[in-house]
Amino acid sequence: MKFCIFSGTFNPIHNAHIKMAEYAVSDLGFDKIIFIPAYKPPHKNYDISMCIHRFNMVKLAIKDNTHFEISDIEYKNECKSYTYLTVRELYKQYEIDSKINFILGTDAFKKIESWYKTQKLKKVIDFIVFIRENENVNFDYLKKKGYNFKFAQMPFMDVSSTYIREKIVQGKKITGLVTKEVEDYIYRNGLYKNT
Repeated sequence: MKFCIFSGTFNPIHNAHIKMAEYAVSDLGFDKIIFIPAYKPPHKNYDISMCIHRFNMVKLAIKDNTHFEISDIEYKNECKSYTYLTVRELYKQYEIDSKINFILGTDAFKKIESWYKTQKLKKVIDFIVFIRENENVNFDYLKKKGYNFKFAQMPFMDVSSTYIREKIVQGKKITGLVTKEVEDYIYRNGLYKNT
C-alpha cells in the first residue's frame, strides 16, 4: 500500500486541507491518506476542550472519500503529539510498501530541524511539501542534511484555520471554506465564538 499521513491541528479542518489530500491521491498516486489530528500539538498553544471537536470535524470532513481514513493514535496516547513516535507506531499497525510519506506545508517544513528526534524522523519518512503558487522556496540545505522530500503544487486556496476562526468571531459566514458538515458542527457546538 502506498501510504501517506496528513497530521495537523485541523482547528478547524478546511477545504484546502481536503484539496491537498485529494491531490496526493489523484496526482501523486497514494492509496491511502491517514488524517491524524494532533492531540497536543508540541509547537502550538492548545485548548484541551477542543481536542474532541477537532477530531470529530476531521471525521465529518473526510467521511465520503474511500481513500481517506482518520486515526486516533495520538488521542489514545493523550500526550504531546510527536510525529516520530506516531510514525513508529504506524509502521507496526499497517502494511507499508516502502516509507511513510508525510504531507506538510512550507512553513512547517522550514522548522523541521526543530522537531522531536528529527535525525531519526528523517530516516523513516519522506516529506510531501505543498508550496503555494509563485512561492519561491529553496530547501537544498535540508536535502544535503538527509531529508527526503518532493514538492507538490496545486492551485492556491486563500483559506486558513486562523482566517476561519476570525470570521466566526466577527459573525461572518464560513460557507465554502469548510464542508457543510463541518460548518454545521461548528455552529451547532458554538465553536470559536470567543477565539
